[in-house]
Amino acid sequence: MDEVAYKSLASVYEWLVPDAKASPAGNAQTFETVTAGLEPGAQILDCACGIGLLAVGLAEAGFRVTACDASPAMVERTEALARAHGVEVSTRVCRWDELPDQGWQDRFDAVFCVGNSLAHAVGRSGRRAALDGMAFVLATGGVLTLTSRNWEQIRSGGSRLDVWDRLVERAGRKAVVVYSWQVPPSWDAEHHLQISVAALRDDDQLPVTTELLSMWPFRHDELLADVAAAGLSLEGSSYNATQPQYLVTARRPAAPQP
Repeated sequence: MDEVAYKSLASVYEWLVPDAKASPAGNAQTFETVTAGLEPGAQILDCACGIGLLAVGLAEAGFRVTACDASPAMVERTEALARAHGVEVSTRVCRWDELPDQGWQDRFDAVFCVGNSLAHAVGRSGRRAALDGMAFVLATGGVLTLTSRNWEQIRSGGSRLDVWDRLVERAGRKAVVVYSWQVPPSWDAEHHLQISVAALRDDDQLPVTTELLSMWPFRHDELLADVAAAGLSLEGSSYNATQPQYLVTARRPAAPQP
């Protein structure tokens, strides 16, 4: 995963978030089926925290939250959002393969890696190292929650330009969002997504923020196999071939009795 990814997009990332998830409360509510099974005050790690919407929403709900991201710019935005909402969120700049080095072994009752983040891990080896790191910091019985794009669907569409079909408004400012997909023939090759956000300012200027992201996609069944290889037990998957995204949950089982 590229440590400098989202250096540009961090400043405009809210325009990329669906309306239902655009507030901390709304974002956390999306995952209530997971958090409903946690004890009050449970320890949660958001290991792809982005601008902090989920982490802050979980903190507002009474959980003890740690948030990390490989992007320093994203972590800075998470810290600012936590201050604005008056909640405590412990933060750290950290890649997934660095999770075992943070002193967090067996700590967290839940780990979230959401927002289609896992595809930034470099290839299957990188993805498995990332999942190993997440499993390492899960407490026994703890739950891992992943979300992913439906890469089978993305790849079937090939390389293309997607202009969102409506303006997105955040904090009174409207923006046009454009995705430019570069889809190579091979699943194993590095894929690219260029995201451009043109947000209208009060002076009618339309600055454009653009960043080219690298991604390594995976099939749904490959993800499930990778989760199992990390020693986790699959709890459920919402995968549907006709839907653009899905959610996977898995749990760290108790160690076998000698």
